[in-house]
Amino acid sequence: MNLKVLVLTIAAFTVGLVELIIGGVLPQIAADLGISVSTAGQLITAYALVYAVSGPTLLALTARVERRKLYLWSLVVFILGSLLAFWSPNFGVLLISRFVTAASGSLITTLSLTIAVKVVPENFRARVIGIVSMGISSAIVLGVPLGVLAADKLGWRILFLFIAAFALLAMLVIYKLMEPIQPQQIMPLRQQLSSLRNMRVAGAHLVTLLLLAGHYTLYAYFTPFLENVMHLSASWISVVYFFFGLAAVAGGMIGGVMSDSLGAKKSILIVVGVFALSLFVLPFTASIIPLFAILVFVWGALSWALSPAQQSYLIEAAPETSEIQQSFNFSALQVGIAAGSAIGGVVIDRAPSVTYNAWIGGFIVVAAFAVALYTFYRRTSALRPEQRGQKSGSKLEPGFGGD
Repeated sequence: MNLKVLVLTIAAFTVGLVELIIGGVLPQIAADLGISVSTAGQLITAYALVYAVSGPTLLALTARVERRKLYLWSLVVFILGSLLAFWSPNFGVLLISRFVTAASGSLITTLSLTIAVKVVPENFRARVIGIVSMGISSAIVLGVPLGVLAADKLGWRILFLFIAAFALLAMLVIYKLMEPIQPQQIMPLRQQLSSLRNMRVAGAHLVTLLLLAGHYTLYAYFTPFLENVMHLSASWISVVYFFFGLAAVAGGMIGGVMSDSLGAKKSILIVVGVFALSLFVLPFTASIIPLFAILVFVWGALSWALSPAQQSYLIEAAPETSEIQQSFNFSALQVGIAAGSAIGGVVIDRAPSVTYNAWIGGFIVVAAFAVALYTFYRRTSALRPEQRGQKSGSKLEPGFGGD
C-alpha cells in the first residue's frame, strides 16, 4: 500500500476513534466526573452536532488554503483537543475538548479522502477511497472494544493520550512525505444549501438522520444495557462491541450488493424496515445469548448497510450536485447521532429500564421508513393510473415509480 495512503487511513481511523470510543466508556466517565450517564452521553451529542455543522462550513471558509497546510494545522488542533480531554478536570472542560476535536476532525476526514485520490494514479482512486473509509469503520471493529478493555485496566483518560499519539505520528509523516496540494474550486456554501430545496434529496437526508437517531438512542447507551440488563463484564462487553463492529463492516458490503441487485429505493426500504424490527425485538433476546448474537449482528450490519444505497440514490436523484449531497448526508448522519444520543439520555433518565431506549429508537426508525415511502412515491400516488408515465419530464420526477 502507498505509505501516504496508509498514513491518511490511520488519521481517519484516529478521528473515528475519538467520536466512537466515548460510547464504550460512558459509565467510567460518569463515575470519574461525578455526573449521570445521560449527562456523559451528551458528549456524543455535542461532538456530532459540531461535526455536522463545521464540516461544510469550514470547507467553504478554507476553500483557498493549500490542502497540506490545512491538514497539518487540523491535526495540530485535533491533538490539542485530545490532550485537553486527557487532562480535563471536569465535564465542562471535557465538553470543550469535544468541540475542538469535532471541528478539526471534520476537516481531517474530508481532507483524508480528497488528498488520498490525488497521491495515486487515477485508476486506483475508487480503491483508495474504500481503503481510507475502512479506517473509520476499523475504529468500530478494533478501536471501541480495545478501548473498553484499556479503560477498564488503565482508566478512560489514557484513551485520549493514545489518540493524540496516533494523530501526532500521522502529522509527522505527512509533514515529511506530502507535497503541497493546491485547493480546487469549491461551490459557495449558500449555493450548496440551495440544492436542498429538492424534496427528493432533502427526504433522503431526513431518512439518514432519523435512522441514525433511532440507532443511537440505544447504541450510545449500549454499555449500560450490557451491564445492567445482561450483567456482562468489561471483557464480554468488548467482545460484543467487536462482534458488532465486524457486522457493521459486513453491512457495508451487504448494502452495496443489495443496492446493485434490488435498486437503491427498495434496498433503503428493506434496510430501514428490518432495522426498526431489530430494535423492537433486541431487548427480548437478552436472556437468550444465541438469539441475542444474531440480533446484534443484524443490527450492526444494517447500521452501515444504508450508506451504499443512499449514495446510489443521491447520485441518481441529484447527479449535478452528488458530491455535495454526500457531504450533506454525512452531516445528516451526525445530526442523527446527536439527536439519538440526546433522546437516549432523556429516556435512560426517566424510563424504568434501558430497554426502553431500544423501543423508542425503533419508533424513530419507523418514522424514517414513513419518510422514505413518502419521498420515493409521493408523486406516483398522487396521480391516477392513466396519468402515470405521462409528461415524465415535468409532472413525474425522474427516478420515481420503481428501480
